Amino acid sequence: MITRLRRAFVTKNTFLLVQQMKDYAAVGKNLAWQRRIIFTAALVLAGYYYNLILALTTAVLIALSEIYDSFIFNRILAWDGRDAAVTRKLLNGLYVGTALSASVIVFYAVALAIDQGSGTHFMSLFFLLAAALFAAMNNHQLLLILFMRLVVYGVAFIFIPFWDIYITSAPFDSEAWAQMFTSLFVLYFVIDCSRIYLSFYRGSLEQMEALRVENRKSQEAYKAKTEFVSTMSHELRTPLTSIKGSIDLACAGHLGPLSERAEQVMTIAQRNCTRLIKLIDEILDLQKIEAGRMHFSMTKFNVLKVIDQAVTSSAPFAGRLGVQLIFEDSDQPMVVNGDPARIEQVLTNMISNAAKFSPEGSSVRIRVEPIENSVRVSVIDEGSGLSEDDRDRVFDKFSQVDSSDTRKIGGTGLGMNISKQIIQAHDGNIDYSKNSIRGTTFYFELALEEMLEGEADTI
Repeated sequence: MITRLRRAFVTKNTFLLVQQMKDYAAVGKNLAWQRRIIFTAALVLAGYYYNLILALTTAVLIALSEIYDSFIFNRILAWDGRDAAVTRKLLNGLYVGTALSASVIVFYAVALAIDQGSGTHFMSLFFLLAAALFAAMNNHQLLLILFMRLVVYGVAFIFIPFWDIYITSAPFDSEAWAQMFTSLFVLYFVIDCSRIYLSFYRGSLEQMEALRVENRKSQEAYKAKTEFVSTMSHELRTPLTSIKGSIDLACAGHLGPLSERAEQVMTIAQRNCTRLIKLIDEILDLQKIEAGRMHFSMTKFNVLKVIDQAVTSSAPFAGRLGVQLIFEDSDQPMVVNGDPARIEQVLTNMISNAAKFSPEGSSVRIRVEPIENSVRVSVIDEGSGLSEDDRDRVFDKFSQVDSSDTRKIGGTGLGMNISKQIIQAHDGNIDYSKNSIRGTTFYFELALEEMLEGEADTI
């Protein structure tokens, strides 16, 4: 147990270190041009106003430092973070790069200050201050690297005014000592800024780690839920199918005559068994889609035949609701590539929804028409009509636009979500629009396929 906990602790620390190294490398790479512009401006000023040789020497050293840093940053960003030995090697490479770049900056600032002689040393101290603030804002990912830079810059920050005091033997009440104390105050300010940025970054890392743990737990819980729902759905479907078969036999009179009261009860049971089986089938379909395991038997087929089959199979259901189905057929075959059974499933769901939300005595029209290189299949009802604000709810899981107790027919709220995913798997589009007078038009579009000569008779 102790060994397992220690291994988990080491793994967590390694993960955080890898994340910190990648964050550091990403920031360093993204700010490369910003650093180079600052270096160029500082060297141009130093070369023009003070010492050209110093500026050129520093430029060469900076170029070498930038090349080395770029090499290390690219290796870290391309690295998978799994090998502990590589982790140590790359981390040491960052330390070397930090020492090199910090030393170049200090060399420039101190050499420039010495070249100027005693005085205010505004350019040297300002450049050191800028470098220290740059490190405080952008190098807080790795504490040791930040510490290295601040120590190196801090020593140089104190050395420059101290050097003036030393070479001029300045008395305590002179301006040189005032500059020394000012440098100490500025150095404290830089250290405090570093502490604040470091605190922000560590807080962000802790939040990211907490989110990562919660995400892992959520994925595990979702997987467990999915497996449970799938198993329970399969286990429920088998006895329900058997029960429905028995009820169908009884309702058909194969088990002997039924009294009027018994026939009413059996009809209710038959209807509810059908609803339960449909619910289980939809849940299983949803699980297959989410797991990427839904099988599609893709083939070329005439979409008009599938529409006719869907209308024929949906007619009894619509008839019980007092709704008439009208199929506006076409003489021209319209061939698409897809799974005919799944497309029929989508269309049957759209027709049943239209019938459920249409008033008794109305009609539902099923229209098919070519649109550019696609075919659009529309189901037009005469209900109250949906608004544009319902769009997200219509295609969401377990969502009912009409969730009131006055709905004529119940539903699972899964049909349109499954239909949308089936159509998307066919690279198609599914949507709806509100009719100008009353009702809603649901439609889906699929790409038309070219028919070869004589193919129309076989599809």
